[in-house]
Amino acid sequence: MKYLDYGSTSYLLKTTNYLALDFIPCEKYTLDNTYNGVYLDDSITIVLDNRDVLSGVCGANDGNLKVIEGSLGGRIAARGNEIRLEGAGDNGVRRFKTLIDKLITQVEEGENPSPEYIRALVGSFLPAEESVDEPVDGPVKEETFIHIPQGFRRVYPRSRNQGAYIQGMRKDDICFGIGPAGTGKTYLAIAQALSLVLSKKMRKMVLTRPVVEAGESLGFLPGDLAQKINPYLRPLHDAMEALVPYDIIHRMEETRAIEIAPLAYMRGRSLNNCVVILDEAQNTTREQMKMFLTRIGEGARAVITGDITQIDLPRRNDSGLLDAISLLSGIDGLCFSYLHTVDVVRNPLVKKIIQAYEEQS
Repeated sequence: MKYLDYGSTSYLLKTTNYLALDFIPCEKYTLDNTYNGVYLDDSITIVLDNRDVLSGVCGANDGNLKVIEGSLGGRIAARGNEIRLEGAGDNGVRRFKTLIDKLITQVEEGENPSPEYIRALVGSFLPAEESVDEPVDGPVKEETFIHIPQGFRRVYPRSRNQGAYIQGMRKDDICFGIGPAGTGKTYLAIAQALSLVLSKKMRKMVLTRPVVEAGESLGFLPGDLAQKINPYLRPLHDAMEALVPYDIIHRMEETRAIEIAPLAYMRGRSLNNCVVILDEAQNTTREQMKMFLTRIGEGARAVITGDITQIDLPRRNDSGLLDAISLLSGIDGLCFSYLHTVDVVRNPLVKKIIQAYEEQS
């Protein structure tokens, strides 16, 4: 037990072997402004006696603290074995306390919390409109992270919608991930597929997409079939290379645990015990979408990703993805997960660019 004295008022705080909380008292107290019977202000100091835990929580060059500061607002300063947050408001203090608790747990379990994990936690706290002054409600469940054997790191959802998307891919045999550019549709689908294949739960992953160019014709492409379609599937390879070492990808390709399957040549196939990813599905026709969905065989799972705001077909209404949304939404066993502008996880400018185009339209 530890007494902290502030002028004429003393507070009795419970401490553990690694954590002591120092709250600056407020002039006006309310029931909502307490934590374990101690009154809160918009400042909090956390003392970590274990230097290894402190280093893991702060990250390289205090990178983790910078992510938290940019997300919650306020100012974070680390001095010695103390981490202090100021000016974040009552909700900010509570979220900061919860974040640090979870980071400590991660470090003690042997993990190195990454900025991605922190953004996922912060995203689970913030309401849909991303206001730090709103109350926290319905955080994303932590078990929605994706563990990839031999991968670089765990993959965490950065928003509630991404968490729901991951849960949909796990629960249903066919999952549609629909949203604008940069919301993680393809990245999360590839992560889930790699997790299932590398953990031997699925035999292989099959990657496909319609061969439709974005507004220009490149003409004849040299090489065999795989080389011709490779430029179109490059985004899927980029996602894989961000998740696992290249030698693992190369080995999977050699053993046909990764298969490139042009959509035009899938008719007549039955895809069993595998994960099938159809990327850029907004550029499929109705006939192609029907053909693809009826390829799903026993023990197989399919993830269909697409952005209905970027349809490159001559006529927008011919999109097989739009048709599937209106036709199949009521069928049990199919999941439709929608991502929005607030879920964009690329460069922050991407979110502003998408918002500008949405306002124009």
